[in-house]
Amino acid sequence: MKKLVIYRHAKSSWDTPYLDDHARPLAERGLRDAPRMAQRLKKKKIFPDYMLSSDAERAKSTALITAENLHFPKEKIMLNRQLYHASSYSILQCLHQIPNTNNVAFIFGHNPGFNELIEDLGGTIDNLPTCGQFGFTFNTEHWKNISPANASFWFVDYPKKES
Repeated sequence: MKKLVIYRHAKSSWDTPYLDDHARPLAERGLRDAPRMAQRLKKKKIFPDYMLSSDAERAKSTALITAENLHFPKEKIMLNRQLYHASSYSILQCLHQIPNTNNVAFIFGHNPGFNELIEDLGGTIDNLPTCGQFGFTFNTEHWKNISPANASFWFVDYPKKES
């Protein structure tokens, strides 16, 4: 069985409105929410074997904070430019490349691609909020085979949800 946590980046800062979107850092709220949400995963005993992130600053920072809180080696986070504003199809193609030796993968990135991916895999959500997490399990031993046919809802969590 494979497990996936789709993890939208924490709240980004708009203090510098003309900053290139790719370079946008986390806002104070994002810097507060990211470790809190990582600690919720820790409390549920959900730890990654593999972490994949968009290389946009806000997604990368969320991944780094999560890695630190879950004691995942930061140097093992796989950064991928293709995940920046990627479509559901492109995200799924990246997930299919995860080595099968990993059973629990976290992917950090952006909407609307993440909302589309969740729906394409059979999940239900209006909008995955910033720092939101949506988990699926897949009844397969191979990442290349993950699909709606073998996907099951695992959990959903986000900063304003009562835990």
